[in-house]
Amino acid sequence: MGLTVQSTGTGALKEMFEVELVSPDDIVVALAGNPNTGKSTVFNSLTGLNQHTGNWPGKTVSNAQGKFSHGNKGYVLVDLPGTYSLLANSVEEQVARDFICFGKPHATVVVTDATCLERNLNLVLQIMEITNKVVVCVNLMDEANRKKIKIDLIKLSDLLGVPVVGTTARSGKGLNELKDMVEKVAGGKINPTPMQVNYDEILMNAIEEVEPYIQDLVGDQLNSKWIALRLIDGDKPLLVSMDEFLNIKISDDKTLLSKLENAHIELEEDKIYLEDLRDRIVSNIVKTAEDISSEIVSLDNKSNQLDRKIDRVLTSKTLGIPIMIALLGLVFWLTIEGANFPSAILAKGLFWIEDQLTVFFVWLLTPMWIHDILVLGMFRTLAWVISVMLPPMAIFFPLFTLLEDLGYLPRIAFNLDHFFKKACAHGKQALTMCMGFGCNAAGVIACRIIDSPRERLIATISNNFVPCNGRFPTLIALASIFIAGAAGAFSSVAATFSVSAVIVLGVILTLFISKLLSKTILKGLPSSFTLELPPYRRPQIGRIIVRSIFDRTLFVLGRAVAVAAPAGLVIWLMANITVADASMLTHCAQFLDPFAHLIGLDGYILMAFILGLPANEIVIPILIMSYMSTGSMLELSSLSEMKQLFVSNGWTWLTAVCMMLFSLNHWPCATTLWTIHKETKSWKWTWISFLVPTVTGIVVCFIVAQGARFLF
Repeated sequence: MGLTVQSTGTGALKEMFEVELVSPDDIVVALAGNPNTGKSTVFNSLTGLNQHTGNWPGKTVSNAQGKFSHGNKGYVLVDLPGTYSLLANSVEEQVARDFICFGKPHATVVVTDATCLERNLNLVLQIMEITNKVVVCVNLMDEANRKKIKIDLIKLSDLLGVPVVGTTARSGKGLNELKDMVEKVAGGKINPTPMQVNYDEILMNAIEEVEPYIQDLVGDQLNSKWIALRLIDGDKPLLVSMDEFLNIKISDDKTLLSKLENAHIELEEDKIYLEDLRDRIVSNIVKTAEDISSEIVSLDNKSNQLDRKIDRVLTSKTLGIPIMIALLGLVFWLTIEGANFPSAILAKGLFWIEDQLTVFFVWLLTPMWIHDILVLGMFRTLAWVISVMLPPMAIFFPLFTLLEDLGYLPRIAFNLDHFFKKACAHGKQALTMCMGFGCNAAGVIACRIIDSPRERLIATISNNFVPCNGRFPTLIALASIFIAGAAGAFSSVAATFSVSAVIVLGVILTLFISKLLSKTILKGLPSSFTLELPPYRRPQIGRIIVRSIFDRTLFVLGRAVAVAAPAGLVIWLMANITVADASMLTHCAQFLDPFAHLIGLDGYILMAFILGLPANEIVIPILIMSYMSTGSMLELSSLSEMKQLFVSNGWTWLTAVCMMLFSLNHWPCATTLWTIHKETKSWKWTWISFLVPTVTGIVVCFIVAQGARFLF
């Protein structure tokens, strides 16, 4: 069975790829491109808020779709995963390839980076081998102008044989022209004739052996030359996709297998073996991209040297790591120094509200137990979460986003790549680890970028060893209370140093555990990869504030608030329901206390971590509720009062240090565990992800606690 209208039309788009069409007349546009080309910015600028996300059918790869109107027509924009090629080395590449090839979008927009166009052209050339409905979007033209890079867009269009549009998506420049060109290509007003890659004579002879037979199978709906080359290269996923989407099962076609064997024999006669074929194919694509780039790109070498000079310092073997640690310390110092005053103001306002709620309940003649549950249990927990967590997050996240927007985070990955290879892990794990600083669940999802299943599991299991944004407020609060208090005038510096030290320890443990896993249950050698260092970009302050406040700070705070209120209720009930003259909370804490003492904690602290499984943000609120239910009900309007509460319950500097260490190393939150299960589809690896950091935390805290007690 060959291609039909049913298998390649809007029906395929809707049913096989789950593209949501408002009308059968909607025009479907695929958006492809390398990572860090501004593809997401183009997508967001075109679709605005009219978009939704999900996963590709049968794949754990993000699928973003959005809608826009132009020229009285409706458009559905499908954001394909960012890839460097379509050779199906990863799930992302396979998804992008399959949608363009078998989904048959009406047009495909390939977003490229004007500052490194030559590399981006590799993907453009591969897409043009699949479809002629291509529009090339040369984005970041403002960055290219700043670097004095000149691109002859007209000549580029002539050479490629497809429309080319220059844009600056962040400001919206060129997007209307892009829409116009998409309309013309999709509507057939322009019929591009894309240039083809200039493969060498040996490869062309092999292709000619197979292509005529492929032509008979697929007709003119697909590029038979491209399919022939992919099959010669041993692209098994393509065979599966052809069977799935076209109902053409050619894996058992004896005639085709015979022709492929003959092609391989001819290649071997020329000393080209299957394991070397991929490199030869890529070399031809790269050479074609180089030739095109040399004709249309000119640059001022002097002005383009600034980024390289900066990188020589930031990525040097001598200064790269110290600068990274220093920047991290600066971020934490600004966070700690700047959070105290707004935290005190928030606390004062929220506890004033608490007083008014008490007056209101008294006026209603509400029973005392209802008041205690709602006000002293739930509201007071919420008040602590908001007053203590919001100010540090409101400072930390914009600063972290600033480093991200500047382009510094890939430099961190570059600096750490060597260490991850030493740990027998994939270099991309440095990127997934950086994502974990924001949210461990997001870091686990980011592990999809690692092609090797073994190395993906290593990155997933060890991702929890870096503190997420839910644990930062706990670390900062404890460091400010106990570490900084003993440093006098240098209190903020001491707190900064201690938090930074914990972070560095987390990175070291990540490397150690990765090495341990690679030598035991996940044996293997590390894979190689190419890391792109994007150009430094002027940060958009407004965009940084919006992203950091709404996408991160308020998101985390909202999640904390959602679980803090019920947690406050549970803790209040456990503290006030008595069994044998003692509360349930006391019984549980007393049961855990002997073990907790061995690792430098107490039973109430360990109970707080257990009950805080839904979210790390609520561990300290639970602990405060636990202590306050057994002593005086303090209104914690400052960190000093929190210290007073902790010290009155037997805390020392050792308790604070061990709690910081256990906060760094313990089980992932419920959200992260659920994400791990969804990504691995295995309860086995989910339990291992739970046990590895937990056992590590217990061992580390035991060594520190017992060592300190022996020495002091």
